[in-house]
This record gives sequence, structure tokens and C-alpha cells, in this order.
Amino acid sequence: MAAHPKVVIVGGGFGGLEATFYLRHKLGQAVDLTLVSDRDYFLFKPNTIYIPFGQDPERFKIPLSRPTQHKKIEFVQAAVDHVDADGHRVVAGGKEIGYDYLILATGASMRPEEIPGFKEHALTLWTPEEMLALREGLHRVEEKAREETRQRVVFVVPPNNRCSGPLYELVMMLDTWLRERGIRDKVDLIWTTMEEGYIQAFGPRLNTVVTEEFLERGIEGHKGYVVTSVEPGTIHYQNGERLGFDLLVGFPPYIARERFPGLPSDDRGFVHVEPDSRRVAGHHNIFAVGDAADFPIKQAFLALLQADAAADHLAAEIKGTKPSVNFEPMSMCVMEELNKATFAQVPLKYTGDPARPVAVDADDAEHYKVGVSPVWRAGKVLLGLYLPWRFGHGEPFHAGFAWQAMDLGLKVMSTIYAD
Repeated sequence: MAAHPKVVIVGGGFGGLEATFYLRHKLGQAVDLTLVSDRDYFLFKPNTIYIPFGQDPERFKIPLSRPTQHKKIEFVQAAVDHVDADGHRVVAGGKEIGYDYLILATGASMRPEEIPGFKEHALTLWTPEEMLALREGLHRVEEKAREETRQRVVFVVPPNNRCSGPLYELVMMLDTWLRERGIRDKVDLIWTTMEEGYIQAFGPRLNTVVTEEFLERGIEGHKGYVVTSVEPGTIHYQNGERLGFDLLVGFPPYIARERFPGLPSDDRGFVHVEPDSRRVAGHHNIFAVGDAADFPIKQAFLALLQADAAADHLAAEIKGTKPSVNFEPMSMCVMEELNKATFAQVPLKYTGDPARPVAVDADDAEHYKVGVSPVWRAGKVLLGLYLPWRFGHGEPFHAGFAWQAMDLGLKVMSTIYAD
């Protein structure tokens, strides 16, 4: 190993940037850092839900040139072609990059073709381009409704979805948006999910909150509806039900964005890691974090926690000390509804059950908090300002005085406006 160990981080999303900036924060210039990403900007994806309602996608992009230059991090804009674990090198854009340590944070992707007809007939919410297409779809619904043609918008959460939260945001935002335009009574909103409880991964309390919100908003909800196929204007479900639609909106099944032959992974390409450190099983000097790894719930906050754990374990090894941070799964999100928002902090635990490896730790009353209030919209805005500001300056989300102040503010708000 060189005097200054070389760490290569592949992926410019939440996990990749958090790990990169955490290592610089923890080790200073005692480590050489190279960030590889196929795009020259970071996309603050949680706020892309505003694009269908008029926001400019460009406002959610943060150029990577400034923070990487400021922190003396080599930046390579290229897609990863190959990881040679035995040779300790990454090939990206035809360029070979050697490493002492490697962090994979290449994220997830979608595979709509798993459901016949889904790709052809559903609008999805993953990329800014898809969000713009959804904006056009919503405007068509608005135009038809104003022409007195009743519209039916159906939402679908299919099998193998790993993060349904943004779709729940969207249906409630749409309800508010339609009411503001005076056409809610001309549009039927129908929700169908394969889950047995709404936002099932985050436990019974969110199921209760969403059930009450749907009732208040007049959204027709169906649990245990497993979509099997889609044809023009009709959705088919495993239980024999069929639903017609004018607009279909859904999240396709998840898969790993990149597959790494030679590294242990599941059938969808998510890399197997050790729970505490996020170290790739059988590969001491490789870590995988965020959506690229095998934690079954894919979410930005969880990606940040995984990145912190991996970077801390890696930094401790370089320094010859013991790591101080393990990955302790805790989801935190603020779900936008345009007229109010829902805050959820949900402690999670491993179950040992391969069929359902993670469950809500409902006994952890100190950390299990849920609340609905217009005030939480301010929390959403605050998070949307804080993280881009930190990443834009090459700083990790969870570090320093700024994070301590943010954390204190969230704790105060959760004490008052959640229980």
C-alpha cells in the first residue's frame, strides 16, 4: 500500500458522495480520493417529486466540479465498465484506476418490463425526464377534467419495489393540486399496492396515517393488489380484479444499476455485504453502500447511514484504530403533501428471516416517531437546503457543527410535532 492509501468511490449519488466527503473529513489529506461517476452533477432526487407540479429539474442538480476541486478529490466522469477485485483496479470509460480500497455506490435502476405492458402504458417516477413526462400527463388530466370528461388516475406499487414512499407523496400532492385548481371532483384517485399495509416496510403507524389521509382526501385504496399485466386502459391483478385508467402512475420493480461479476450478489444484482461495516462479503478492501448493496429498503437517508459506516470502518483501518460507527438501520423521511407533510423516523431491525429480512423495531419507542403537520413542510424545505449545501461544499451530511445544529432542530420538531 502506498504512503497515502488510494480510495476509489464509484457513484455520485447519496452514498457515494457521503462516503467520499466523510473520508476527507475524517482523514484529511492522508488519503488519496478518486470519485468516479457517469455524470458531472449530483441529483437531489427526493425533491424531484416537485417537477410534475412545475419545478425546474435543473434546480435539483449540483455540479461536482466545485466540491471535488475544493477538497482535492480526483474526479473521473465515466461509467464503470469492470471491477477487477483480484487486481485491485476499476475500469471506467476505458481507463484503468488502481485502488487500495473501493467503495461501490452505483445505486439502483428500474426494470418495468418484468410486468407485461407496464413500460408501454404507465408513467413512472425515477428520472427527471420521467417526471417531466408525468407533468405532461397531469396536464392532460387537468384539460380533460375541465372539459367535463371524468378522469381516473390509478397508482400502482408492484412486486419488487424497494421504496414506495415517493409514490405515496405523489398521490397526496396530486389531491392537493387538483383541489387548488377546483377540479378534484372531476378526477378519481385510486391507489393499488401489493403491500399488506400502506408503506409496509415502515410499520403499522404509517399504515394508520396513510389510511386516515386517504379517507380524508377521498382516495380509494386497495392493499394486496398484485399487478400482473397492463393493457391500454386496463390493469390486471393477481386476485382477478381489473381496473380501468386514464392515467397510470407507478414504480417499476427495482434492480441493481450495475452488476459486478465476481462479487457476491443476489438475483437482482444487489451486492452482499457485512451488516455493520458494509464490507463486501469475502472482500476485505471493498465496500458497497446505498441502493447498490443488499439492504432491502432503498432510501436516501439509509444510504447516508451506510456510507458513514463504511467510510468510518475504512478510515479506522487506515489509522489503525477501532471504528466508531456501525450501520444501525434507521429510516427518516418527510413526505410532502403540498398542504402539509408527514414526518417518519422508523428504527429497523434484522429478523434473520430470508423472506422478510428487515422489520420495524416497534419496541424502540424513543426513536419510532410519526407526525402529520403543515409545520413538517418547513422540515422538508430545511432538509432540501441543508444537504445540497453540504455536498456543494464537499462536506458530509452527518458531521461537524452544522449537522449537530440540524440534528437538534429535527429532534425539537419531532418532540413537538410527532409522537
